[in-house]
Amino acid sequence: MEAVYTQGIWMAERLQQRTMSQEKLWQFVTHIGDPKAAFLLVFPFTYFISKRAGVAVLWVAAISEWLNLVFKWMLFGERPYWWVAESRLFTNKQPNIHQFSSTCETGPGSPSGHAMVTAAVWWVVVSSLGSFLYSRTHSVMLSAAPYLLYVVMLVAVGISRIFILAHFPHQVIAGSITGFILGIVLSRRVPEGRPLLFFFSLSVGLLLGTASLHAGLRQLGIDLSWSVALAKKWCSRAEWVRLDSAPFSSLTRDCGALLGLGLAQYWKPGGWSLPWAPRALSLAISSMGLYHVNRLPLPVRPQGLFYGLFFIKFVMVPQVVMVLVPGLVHLFTHKRRKD
Repeated sequence: MEAVYTQGIWMAERLQQRTMSQEKLWQFVTHIGDPKAAFLLVFPFTYFISKRAGVAVLWVAAISEWLNLVFKWMLFGERPYWWVAESRLFTNKQPNIHQFSSTCETGPGSPSGHAMVTAAVWWVVVSSLGSFLYSRTHSVMLSAAPYLLYVVMLVAVGISRIFILAHFPHQVIAGSITGFILGIVLSRRVPEGRPLLFFFSLSVGLLLGTASLHAGLRQLGIDLSWSVALAKKWCSRAEWVRLDSAPFSSLTRDCGALLGLGLAQYWKPGGWSLPWAPRALSLAISSMGLYHVNRLPLPVRPQGLFYGLFFIKFVMVPQVVMVLVPGLVHLFTHKRRKD
């Protein structure tokens, strides 16, 4: 792997040298590809267009990100920003590379979570859009356009991850291929109408199962926090190492979102039926609400409190999008029609 990592470093150097003027663009693309964006941006936007597609997005995002965490723990992938220093292969010729505010993620590097979750989630979106366009126009060319945009997005997210030194090229490719496969498989098994017990059992099962796996590997002498130590050691600025990028943050986000999805379908089976104008209003209000929910500051000490609150935060996401906001909009618009 040493040769693969070395070539990845030189590729990242060339990419930075040639496209440094587009730094803000790559930072924006990497934020769009963040798994968090699937929950806070893609899910509400998709849900108010198609309820089934929205539920599928949330389902695929949670399961694919959880699987990405397990794969990372199994594969022990390095990240460029720490490997270039830890390897000590560049003492004679140091690569001219730079870190950025979104570089210093703390989990292992393989496969890329951004690439994997983006590929899985956006497959749900583009396949639904492609099918819709073909059913309305019967044009193969027009219905193929979303799939072309899908490929462009995956390439852009992959380049952004290499540019900011978060991943090596092979990790991005592995994440994209795995996510594509998961998108196809999981989108066929959307848990619409499943009982609350299913989601509760799944959420608790994933949480306890993953925690048990972590504890078991530690008992075997495998330290899964090795990547956190390297992130803190080699990140250019301490404030760039954030707890919300840690592996257990991904776990609590996924388990919280799954439980929240079950609760939302339990409170309002089938969701609220709204015309297009109230749907657009619901989308706008939900987006603002999720923006402020996401910006709520959480105490980082003790870490157990942080993860507990992080879990609750993502339990609330489906409640806001599927129950609270559309319910209030329905109540308000229904009253106005009566008046």
